[in-house]
Amino acid sequence: MELCIIGLGRMGANMAERLLRGGHRVIAHDRNIEAIERLTVKGAIGADSIEAIAAALTPQRVVWLMVPSGGPVEEAIHALIPYLKPDDVIVDGGNSHYKDTLRRAQALREKGLHFVDVGTSGGTWGLQEGYSLMVGGDPAVIERLKPIFQTLAPGPDKGWGHVGPSGAGHFVKMIHNGIEYGMMQAFAEGFALMQRKAEFRLDLHQIADIWRHGSVVRSWLLDLIAKALSENQDLRGIQPFVEDSGEGRWTVFEAVELDVSAPVITLALLHRLRSRDPDSFADKLLAAMRHQFGGHPLKRK
Repeated sequence: MELCIIGLGRMGANMAERLLRGGHRVIAHDRNIEAIERLTVKGAIGADSIEAIAAALTPQRVVWLMVPSGGPVEEAIHALIPYLKPDDVIVDGGNSHYKDTLRRAQALREKGLHFVDVGTSGGTWGLQEGYSLMVGGDPAVIERLKPIFQTLAPGPDKGWGHVGPSGAGHFVKMIHNGIEYGMMQAFAEGFALMQRKAEFRLDLHQIADIWRHGSVVRSWLLDLIAKALSENQDLRGIQPFVEDSGEGRWTVFEAVELDVSAPVITLALLHRLRSRDPDSFADKLLAAMRHQFGGHPLKRK
């Protein structure tokens, strides 16, 4: 099967390479010409413009977007529309907000085009291990794209699925990432407790490795913790600054909107926000209040 991938960052490039290994014809496009060239060496067909993409693909065309959410997705869709024909398909494999996906699907439907949203998980390991794909869209279109999903997933019948109509794929991925926030926070806090218990001289890498086998908390995240600790047991040189890519906060907003209690995910998000404030006014004020009412000493720089 043939398709074009627009956006050859690490994940987009890895997905393109996995598809090439699976025998698919891949047209590769990115603003970075060097990114295109790296894939042409591996068998992809380079396209340096939207016109070149349209010319290289035969109807019914499939264009898979792996660009950042928001403006870049919007720009890519608007650039593609004049070159696409009815029954062509645009796939958004990035982390778009599902409400944007609903709007885009409706707008493209009115033009006779199909829009498929694919929540994609797997990170840098997806090339070797396969990707978890949460797919939303029209069932007939999903069936048409099935060979692509089967190649990208860990196996033809595992790790991917059609989860619902347009928007469902990105909604499920949003919740997936919210859960991920909570799991990561729990692991981080547990290992911090063990690291602080200095008199036991615990080997955190050893403990992570023990838990990887037979434990109820064994997981890929734990595998990654073990790997990180094997490389840097004390995490020297790493700043305690944790970014979020949006899905965690979207999950929290959705919980409020749906009246669903989600305290673990919410607190995990708030902790990430706190990590970015090296000069916290709130913490300074807490110290000042304790000094005022109880005479507790202030630590000064």
